[in-house]
Amino acid sequence: MKKPGAMDDDHITLLARGVELKGEIRVEGTVRIDGRLHGEVHTTGQVIVGEDGLVTGTIHAGTLICSGRIKATITATERVQLLQPGVVIGEVHCPIFSMEEGAKFQGLSDMSVAAWEEDVPQLPKNVRDLSAHRGKTTATHQKETDS
Repeated sequence: MKKPGAMDDDHITLLARGVELKGEIRVEGTVRIDGRLHGEVHTTGQVIVGEDGLVTGTIHAGTLICSGRIKATITATERVQLLQPGVVIGEVHCPIFSMEEGAKFQGLSDMSVAAWEEDVPQLPKNVRDLSAHRGKTTATHQKETDS
């Protein structure tokens, strides 16, 4: 029986420390990089860059967890977590981007924010906002008298 929170051992691709790869990795599941990759990673799963890991190029993943060094364009469909002592230089496109104290980031981040809250689209001219016409709530207080 698989432990809760454990990674699926059948779908882990490992680029071990001391290994240097130039090219493209396309897998399903988790990719762990403790070596050097100059190229591209494509997975719908996780990419984990360990403290000894170095990636230059492009990363497309569901989730990226980095405590190593990355100089790349990153696109994550779920989240990017930058852990201490990790360093990311480049572009990060993801809905959730978190950084641990001590981690470093230089570049552009895009979390797909379309508009500020006050930039709510205007109502069409034939539609009226009735909230301005609502009565104001008033509080009343009665003084109790001794009888």
